[in-house]
Amino acid sequence: MLFSAFILGLLGSFHCVGMCGPIAFMLPVDRNNALKKALQIGVYHLGKLLAYSVIGLVFGLIGKSLYLFGFQQQLSIFIGILMILVVLIPQKTFNKYNFSKPVYKVISKVKSTLGSAMKKKTMDTFLTIGFLNGFLPCGLVYMAVFAAIASGNALNGALYMAVFGLGTIPLMTTAIYFSQFLKGAARQKIQKAIPVFVVIIGVLFIIRGLGLGIPYLSPAPVLDAVSASMDCQL
Repeated sequence: MLFSAFILGLLGSFHCVGMCGPIAFMLPVDRNNALKKALQIGVYHLGKLLAYSVIGLVFGLIGKSLYLFGFQQQLSIFIGILMILVVLIPQKTFNKYNFSKPVYKVISKVKSTLGSAMKKKTMDTFLTIGFLNGFLPCGLVYMAVFAAIASGNALNGALYMAVFGLGTIPLMTTAIYFSQFLKGAARQKIQKAIPVFVVIIGVLFIIRGLGLGIPYLSPAPVLDAVSASMDCQL
């Protein structure tokens, strides 16, 4: 499933360029020193990876609590269905209901702090900008969070989100260096492919939750596996 996290981040970064691109373009990088500029961009990405890992850690813990209660398979199926529904439900429905409203004050605080950090040029500033950027609302991040919940524990959740973040790095870095590269029909085609890939991931989570006994893809439930092992010994 980690491969799906990287691909989701890679394809989703075309969406991220539209959402977070302005922040990337406005980074107070050193335009006269190529090495320092590359280091500053790297620290910015590190900040985002840390933010995504923290998010994955928190939601992975939620997934672990559900796993301990025996809901892991049902959770995987639910997450898969939820991913598919998010793609199929018209965007205007989400625009009608502001799901971010309960945390609006927190988001406003993040944006305010982010704006202040953009005025500085110290190395820790880029870490702060990246970290805060990682907490801004984003539909693709929500998809990755769903997967982090279904991962089953905090470590896997953090790892999934970190790999998702790694997937966004190539294109976001390109956006900083070559903004014109990301325009045109190619970008539109890849953006159209994102929902298709999200649906594929959703289907994979459903298959995983069904416990069909397929190694790696849909392993049998632990209790069933233990029971089968005991029967063989008898």
